[in-house]
Amino acid sequence: MTLQDCAGARISGCWSLRSDRSGSGEDSLDRLLPPTGAPRRKSTSLNTTEPPLLRTGTRTVYTAGRPPWYDEHGAQSKEAFVIGLCGGSASGKTTVANKIIEALDVPWVVLLSMDSFYKVLSSEEQTLAASNDYNFDHPGAFDFELLVATLRKLKQGRSVKIPVYDFTTHGRQKDWKNVYGASVIIFEGIMSFADKELLQLLDMKIFVDTDSDIRLVRRLRRDITERGRDIEGVIKQYNKFVKPAFEQYIEPTMRLADIVVPRGGGNMVAIDLIVQHVHSQLEEQRELTVRALLASAQQTQPLPQTLSVLESTPQVKGLHTIIRNKETSRDEFIFYSKRLMRLLIEHALTFLPSQPSVVQTPQGYEYEGRSYNGKGITGVSVLRAGETMEPALRAVCKDVRIGKILIQTNIDSGEPELHYLRLPKDISEDHVILMDSTVSTGAAAMMAVRVLLDHEVQEENIALVSLLMAELGVHSVAYAFPKVKIITTAVDKSLDDLLHVIPGIGDFGDRYFGTDGSDSWSDEDHEQPSC
Repeated sequence: MTLQDCAGARISGCWSLRSDRSGSGEDSLDRLLPPTGAPRRKSTSLNTTEPPLLRTGTRTVYTAGRPPWYDEHGAQSKEAFVIGLCGGSASGKTTVANKIIEALDVPWVVLLSMDSFYKVLSSEEQTLAASNDYNFDHPGAFDFELLVATLRKLKQGRSVKIPVYDFTTHGRQKDWKNVYGASVIIFEGIMSFADKELLQLLDMKIFVDTDSDIRLVRRLRRDITERGRDIEGVIKQYNKFVKPAFEQYIEPTMRLADIVVPRGGGNMVAIDLIVQHVHSQLEEQRELTVRALLASAQQTQPLPQTLSVLESTPQVKGLHTIIRNKETSRDEFIFYSKRLMRLLIEHALTFLPSQPSVVQTPQGYEYEGRSYNGKGITGVSVLRAGETMEPALRAVCKDVRIGKILIQTNIDSGEPELHYLRLPKDISEDHVILMDSTVSTGAAAMMAVRVLLDHEVQEENIALVSLLMAELGVHSVAYAFPKVKIITTAVDKSLDDLLHVIPGIGDFGDRYFGTDGSDSWSDEDHEQPSC
């Protein structure tokens, strides 16, 4: 069934999806006020302590997004699909958004609230707000310039920092929250349709239409329970600002909506139809798959100049012979892998910037040498196998900082997905050594580089360091990021039909950690098809 097939009524050029209004006792006045002494559940526009997760009965949805997939030229394969949700205050926009996220069945969705983009109030405006005389329901109360710029970046797949608005102090908190783009972005707010530039970024516009009495009851409950306000102040603000603003600025924008949803989150017929429509739009937007993009890398071309392979001395060749041998015991595999890692890290450090440095020797003579010419060095390991290279880096780099990235493969789509990230706050000025044990297609490595770039690390300051790489992975990374240095001990020529490196080294993570490969890890060390 399509939206055009639904049994709805055409209203002002949009579809109105109605269902029974019975069963709304949850909004009755006798259940309005919270129990005496009940703590406030929320006082900011974003929760800065809880992880960005929405757990349903069957799965977990990551609502902080992820960097999108990029092709072998470093270009984004498709923009995110943006759903705009508009409606009066307490109409149920967030509930509808969460219901859509649950029903979409995609693991990465960004939920962006307009509440985060209230302007910072002056001292005079703070005084008005304290007495409930400041109009938070006027378009002028929002920072549309920042909002449009933020949503545009998210749509393009770039990471953004979202302000955290404190409703008790009417100001922004010092620490903003980092959010990535995703396949689907749901943006909700009372003025979602009030700006022309904002409207151009929305692929689907939904208006949540809820009875004014129900909205008042919900607003009373929310502002008293969550924002610490008294009932007289809430009613005063509603009559003076909220109701007139709805009639003047919000309700007229209903005509701009593609879909009108009465009764909010309880209207599952409407939500099901919306989800079906979004799925069809995502299918239309879908371009070549990740594997097809990667397979187009020109392996017939010479290896890129950004690649540096450790000289194949008899020692290096002997170490490879041991660790590639399937008969090698785990203890020997670990021992000789560590030796090779140490040589590789030492080689990688020669690519860091240096400058002439003159020192005095104990004998009183000058020695003309060289010293590191940079602010700092950070090692970032792609979990789990990349973590095995950290001891080698720590052994030769005193006080090096370490970050970690976990990238797993989506079984259904074959795309790499970011699941965990921990980076130093000021990593943007450092030279970064990105560590992974093996690189086959380069997909996970490319996503890891994208994460670093999204955190404002300069591309030329990134070195991808791996024990073993396939030619396809080398080309893929070099096409996407021509300034990234690629450093390895060996490059194998081919991949098999499952995109495993040939002749390869086997599953590095399983051989190193002694696991049997039955777990869910699927980063580069597993040499999975999309890694």
